[in-house]
Amino acid sequence: MAKDKFHDIVKTALKKDGWTITHDPLHLESLGFSVLIDLGAERLISASKGQEKIAVEVKGFLGESEVSQFHTALGQYLNYRDVLATEQLDYKLFLAIPADAYETTFALPFIQNSIQRYHLSLVVYNPVTEVIVTWHK
Repeated sequence: MAKDKFHDIVKTALKKDGWTITHDPLHLESLGFSVLIDLGAERLISASKGQEKIAVEVKGFLGESEVSQFHTALGQYLNYRDVLATEQLDYKLFLAIPADAYETTFALPFIQNSIQRYHLSLVVYNPVTEVIVTWHK
C-alpha cells in the first residue's frame, strides 16, 4: 500500500490531539472485499464510557483536479463506511483533508451538498503545523 504524502502528518496530528494510533493501516474484510483504511485510532472518553474509535482515510488533494479527487475520495469513503457497517465495527469513519482544500474545494456548494447528503465526517489538518484544525462530524 502506498501511503499518501500526508499520512505521517495526520498520524502526528492525531497523536497531538490525544489519540492513540492502533492500526497503520486498519485492514478490514467483508463479503469477499478487502480494504485498507489509512489509520485506526482510539482514545478514552471517560472511565464509564470507554474508548472512542475512529478510522481515518488520509487525502492530500494535490493535483490538477481537486473535484475529481473528491469524487474518488467520496466513493472510497462510502465503500469503507459500508464495510464498517456490514461487519458491525464500532469505528467512526473520517476523511482527513488539508485545511487549504477545506477552505477552497470543500467550500464549493456542490461539495457541501455531497457532504450533507452522504453524511461525511471530516478531520481537517494543517500540514505545516501537523495539528488538527477542526472536526466536522
